[in-house]
Amino acid sequence: MFYLGIDISKDKFDVALISDEEPESPKKKVFSNDKDGLAKLLTWLSRRADAEIHACMEATGTYYEELAAFLVQSGFGTSVVNPSYPSNFAKSSALRNKTDSVDAGVIADYCRAKRPRFWTPPSPEAKELKELVRRLSVLEQSKMEEENRLSSGVSSKAVTKSLNGSIRFISKQIEELEQLIKDHVESHPGLKEQRDLLISIPGIGEKTAAIILGELPSAENFENAKQVSAYAGLSPREHRSGSSVRGKTRLCKMGSSRLRRALYFPAITATRYNPLVKDLYQRLRKAGKTKMCAIGAAMRKLLHIAFGVLRTREPFNPLAESRA
Repeated sequence: MFYLGIDISKDKFDVALISDEEPESPKKKVFSNDKDGLAKLLTWLSRRADAEIHACMEATGTYYEELAAFLVQSGFGTSVVNPSYPSNFAKSSALRNKTDSVDAGVIADYCRAKRPRFWTPPSPEAKELKELVRRLSVLEQSKMEEENRLSSGVSSKAVTKSLNGSIRFISKQIEELEQLIKDHVESHPGLKEQRDLLISIPGIGEKTAAIILGELPSAENFENAKQVSAYAGLSPREHRSGSSVRGKTRLCKMGSSRLRRALYFPAITATRYNPLVKDLYQRLRKAGKTKMCAIGAAMRKLLHIAFGVLRTREPFNPLAESRA
């Protein structure tokens, strides 16, 4: 059995190939992150045509998506993991110093030791939805920036006119894109079913549901809700020294920032209207936790509930969720 660790960036990806027989002797190579590099990788791997190869890479930005899909289509078992997993594995195994970066060799060692679950590529409609919701996010950010410029005390009438025109134009694009997203979900039964499951959860509306469906891989890519939290960077992280906890517990934030942003305001709403999130939030506040710490826990709880309804394909039921 061979294990292929991949450290990918915008322009290139480094690979390290190890085997059960020779785990200390990795074969390393660098390829360009383009179609030519993918073809050369396949040629390089074809030299071991009779060997079973398990590939593994980190979910960093969007760089991994094309390569991971290519490997799956080429017949290789492929895992896409949270960047914190190989990093923590390396620290616990004394494979590197804390200041050293995680490289392809570390990822290969992690793959051999942990045998992470194979990754399932998103469906074409899910991939399209991701691009739509990300474009919407860009437009909303652009509108906010223009509004901030307008409210910053602009005295020029010409600039004011230009800013107002820009805001109207972007607002129109946002309106059209929101309709495109709604129509896209409605036209695909699988997405529509998942959307309806998500909006059965108090605190999650159609817009948040679309972002979750676009940004969160399918439920079969996760073994449990904790892995979903880690993917979104919502796992709690304590600052420890020896046996003592020092400092506040904070979110890990090594994960999808888009999911975290999408869940922030819905979680606040859920602390008022979702009985499970409300109970958790109030218990944490009474226990002396800060407001932001309690909101972080509410975001995590809301994501756990979302994962639960998607995995079971059953609408939100507070009684069933409380027993889960």
